[in-house]
Amino acid sequence: MTIQLNDREQLNDLMNGWMHRDLGEWAQLRDLFHPDGTIEITWFEGLGSDFVEGSMRMGASDLRTKHLIASPAVTFNARGDKAILETNAMIIAENVTLNIGCECHNRFYDLAEKRDGVWKLFRRQSVYDMGTFTFPLGPVEIDRNVVAKYPREYATLAYLLEQSGFPLGRVFATRGSELESNMKAAGQRWLAA
Repeated sequence: MTIQLNDREQLNDLMNGWMHRDLGEWAQLRDLFHPDGTIEITWFEGLGSDFVEGSMRMGASDLRTKHLIASPAVTFNARGDKAILETNAMIIAENVTLNIGCECHNRFYDLAEKRDGVWKLFRRQSVYDMGTFTFPLGPVEIDRNVVAKYPREYATLAYLLEQSGFPLGRVFATRGSELESNMKAAGQRWLAA
C-alpha cells in the first residue's frame, strides 16, 4: 500500500509538472517524458523532446498559454510499472497581437511507465470536451468559415492556433467520439501487455 501511495504521489507530481511548459522551463518539461515518449495534441504529434522544441517556438510567439490541471484518475497494471492517467485540464490561450483568446476544457489521457524507479510519460494524448472564445480587450471579428472546419469541442482552440501559425494536421478525439473509444481501448491493451 505504501508503494502505491508513493507511486500516486509521483504521478500527481508528473501531471502538475505540465506547469513547466507554461513557465518556459524547458529542461524540466523535457524531463517529464521518457526518451521514447510521444505526445499527440492539436498542434503537435511526435517525440516529447521535439514537442519541447515546438513549445519553445510557441513561447517566443504572440500566443500565450496556461494549463490548469486537476488530480489524475490512475489505473495501474498488475506489476505496478505502468499506469493510465486521465486528468481534467483547462487550456487558456491568448494571442496578444490578435486580441483574441480561448478556454478549452480537455482531458489528458496519459500512458506512464516506471523505469528505474521513476515515473515518466510514455504517451500523452488529449480528449477535447468543450471550448469558448475570450476577448480580453473587447469583441473582434472571427472568420466563421475557419472555425467551422473543426469539431465544436476544440474549434476555438484550433482557430486560435491556426491564426497564430500553429495549424492542426488532423481531427482529434472529442468527448464520446469513436477516436476517444479507440484511444482508450488501445490504452487498455498497452496496460495489459
